[in-house]
Amino acid sequence: MSDNCACEVTAEPEGVDEAFARAAHIVEGTYSAQRQYRAYLEPKAATATYEHGRFVITTASQYPFNVRDRIAQLLAVRPSDVRVVGKTIGGGFGAKLDGWVEPLAALAAKVTGRTVSIRTSRAEDMLTCPTRDNATMTIRTALDAEGRMIGREFSCDMDNGAYSGEMPRLASLPLSIIGSVYKMHGPMRASVRLWYTNTAPTGAFRAVNGVYLYMAQEQHMDEIADLLGVDRREYRLRHLFTDGEKSRTGQVFEDASILRTAFDKLEEHAPWQEVLDGLKPNRGVGIAAGVWMTNPMPGEVTIKMYEDGTASLITAANDNGSGAVSMGLTQIVASALGMNEGDVRSSLPDTDVSGYDGGSRGGRTTAIVGTAALEASIRVRDKLLAVAAGLLEASPEDIELIDGHARVKGAPSSAVPLAAVAATATFTTGSISATSSYTSPPIPFDAGCASGALFTTMSTPTYHVHLAVVEVDEVTGHVEVVRYIVVQETGKVINPVGARGQVRGGVVQGIGYSLYESMRIGDDARLVERSLESYRLPLAVDVPEVEIIFMEHPDPLTGHGAKGLGEAPVVLTAAVISTAVRHATGKSFTAIPITPEDVLFALVDAESDS
Repeated sequence: MSDNCACEVTAEPEGVDEAFARAAHIVEGTYSAQRQYRAYLEPKAATATYEHGRFVITTASQYPFNVRDRIAQLLAVRPSDVRVVGKTIGGGFGAKLDGWVEPLAALAAKVTGRTVSIRTSRAEDMLTCPTRDNATMTIRTALDAEGRMIGREFSCDMDNGAYSGEMPRLASLPLSIIGSVYKMHGPMRASVRLWYTNTAPTGAFRAVNGVYLYMAQEQHMDEIADLLGVDRREYRLRHLFTDGEKSRTGQVFEDASILRTAFDKLEEHAPWQEVLDGLKPNRGVGIAAGVWMTNPMPGEVTIKMYEDGTASLITAANDNGSGAVSMGLTQIVASALGMNEGDVRSSLPDTDVSGYDGGSRGGRTTAIVGTAALEASIRVRDKLLAVAAGLLEASPEDIELIDGHARVKGAPSSAVPLAAVAATATFTTGSISATSSYTSPPIPFDAGCASGALFTTMSTPTYHVHLAVVEVDEVTGHVEVVRYIVVQETGKVINPVGARGQVRGGVVQGIGYSLYESMRIGDDARLVERSLESYRLPLAVDVPEVEIIFMEHPDPLTGHGAKGLGEAPVVLTAAVISTAVRHATGKSFTAIPITPEDVLFALVDAESDS
């Protein structure tokens, strides 16, 4: 491994060369993607004090416990010597998972003996933010005479920047994505390398490197279908995963047939042939399918009843623009305790008060922390029923919690307010509270699938199909997304308004990634885009109405059956938009973003070729 290679993941199964030797067709393509900046509203900031041998950091972090541990690591102190107090986050999308300004503020506070605040300007934030990584991928597939994929070679070179954060783990993700969704009737040789470069570090960004990996895979599927002269949708359906299929890491997708259900739902909403027949001039359509994960990691919740009958939800999980805590978790607790959602108040994270939480990321909050919240609520409910039984002179089994009251079933007049129940408990048996924690169980995989792999499974997978229609302006090269449809498997929709907001937001972010946003690195290794004035973001006029179709398949392991929801909507946007532009123009666009200049150059080349 080269000195400037931060991580290398390789898979060398037998039979790859033999597959290519007997192939009837070989399809090869190279694909690339630029960096993407998150463009959240609030640049990074932190305030730190150092007193009595302890650091206290106030920051808007997605992952307070990770910030605590990073400060402890860098300053060579115990994690318990660091307290991190979270604040409302002005957006993050992965950029606020690690310690950035927080360790600097902590060190400065210790050196000066004063309270220290560090606030980055927008330009400073853009220069130091761990952007979505840029990458180049090559896929080479061997096909038999019937068009089946009998062998594959895959390589991916990812830009780590000058320092490593979570990127070495993400170098393993291609093994789970390339070769998933569609059946491979043969082995795949893979080589993924993460390179140190003299640039700002890259890092996790909503759906991490899945966005460009699926872009590459779906473009490759279109290229195969075109070579074979078959319909793109039909070719996908012919090779779609079924229940029990395995990824290249050996993970079994037990419910992969949901993918076909998603295609069927899309067909009911927008029949493929009707979409094709109805296309106006200079328009094209793209279709793509994907599997995505729900991030695991532990989560803990404490539910505490106040004497006035309201409840406090204490957790280190936090809202990162999703409303997963303030809407989803409070809704779960209120439902279990029979009270109004407004009577459940969520606290901000505090590592001294809250149990460990794996951070606001990867769609895990409602699924993981929501499970802990439900379990804690059930324990609180049991305690409330026990106290209410004495007040109502009834058996706990005969009492229900509804509309902020404990009442005897079938006897609405025999009821007491939860405030009376909670106050009675406080001054007799003690205040009512309960704590619960949850983490996803480990997933079996093939430990010998590759060397160097750190991230080998996709926890609690969900299944998705997207369709996009674009229109290309032949004069300006501008690409407009005129229709976008999402079929998303969600487990269970806890809050419909919040769920739809997450899907729309993900699609908008994906449109920006596909057509507008790029943090280019100049010949001097410096970033070209240094302000939001030069960094092009999609505007409201650039975004169509997103048509959303939810498929609910509750997870039996999580509270209320929830699965990850917030990351998946962005995963397939680059895939469907790039393939739609390819369909509209007849030219391949294998680099993201697809700029007007790219389109014009391609159209000019097409005219010169003719």
